[in-house]
Amino acid sequence: MNHKRGFASDNNSGVHPSVLAAMSSVNEGHFVAYGDDPFTESAIGKIKKEFGEDAEVFFVFTGTAANVLGLKASTENWNSIICADTAHIHCDECGAPEFFTGCKLLTVSAPDGKLTPDLLKKHMHGFDFEHHSQPGVVSITQATELGTVYTVPEIKEVCDYAHSLGLLTHMDGARICNAAASLGVSFREMTAGAGIDVLSFGGTKNGLMYGEAIIFFNSSLSRNFKYIRKQGMQLASKMRYIAAQFEAMLTGRLWYNNASHANKMACLLAEEVSKIPGIDLTQKVQINGVFAIVPPEIVPELQKEYFFYVWDEATSEVRWMTSWDTTEEDVMGFVKLLRNKMG
Repeated sequence: MNHKRGFASDNNSGVHPSVLAAMSSVNEGHFVAYGDDPFTESAIGKIKKEFGEDAEVFFVFTGTAANVLGLKASTENWNSIICADTAHIHCDECGAPEFFTGCKLLTVSAPDGKLTPDLLKKHMHGFDFEHHSQPGVVSITQATELGTVYTVPEIKEVCDYAHSLGLLTHMDGARICNAAASLGVSFREMTAGAGIDVLSFGGTKNGLMYGEAIIFFNSSLSRNFKYIRKQGMQLASKMRYIAAQFEAMLTGRLWYNNASHANKMACLLAEEVSKIPGIDLTQKVQINGVFAIVPPEIVPELQKEYFFYVWDEATSEVRWMTSWDTTEEDVMGFVKLLRNKMG
């Protein structure tokens, strides 16, 4: 079996040893199920220290569940949810947002993956008109699916605009750790401090085995969420195993060390491949993702050695993702192979 690390996804990486150790540490004795245990209480306390004491925190298993159930709590089924055309909730969740919320997804073309008030204006109409789905939530992704990062002022601008029209704001934070490390700002600054109402706080892409957290900054949205989570089949009986992972990630800035290392490896990869004639980067490299145009005829040969995905087959744009466990040897080995294939 080939265990060589590739550049397909940070989901493909292993689990950080500190996270495994934390899960093992809660594996003795019996504790009350469904989150009524001291480990879950402690982990929620750590999250509140990062995001604000008024935050309401709920653990779930997956990123799709975090997005979908957070949106479910924020909408009525006659609402629309506005997002970028590259958003995970639009492209990669098998219609789950529409299925569970009953809402209509409306997309905006955003070449760099980032929404702005000007881009959102096209969908800001039909208010109080019963024949039109009512704009309800603006969903942004931090960092975006294209590896770009919203600055705090950019997030605030989107939130202020949405709130001025009576809409709520949701953040898909699957790679929020990478974004925070890139910007050098706190989690609270880019979420509650900027006006986000509900956040999907990702851990799986940053060294956890599984588990995400839904964090409500608008407390009115969380009032009945325990029922939504149960009906959504995301209430973990042995929740302490999810909680222990977040406890580890938020201890000793493990989240930052993992994310900043992944970001650093992506910057190294981008720097090296940009020196190869015929390879063109298509996006700013701000987190752990590198997007580039590569001659299509060499892609299959590269994938045999270092697996990755083609982002856009029409243009032969590929995506290379680095992880907390990517090494300089991984990067330089791939660069050498790419250079040889380019002739």
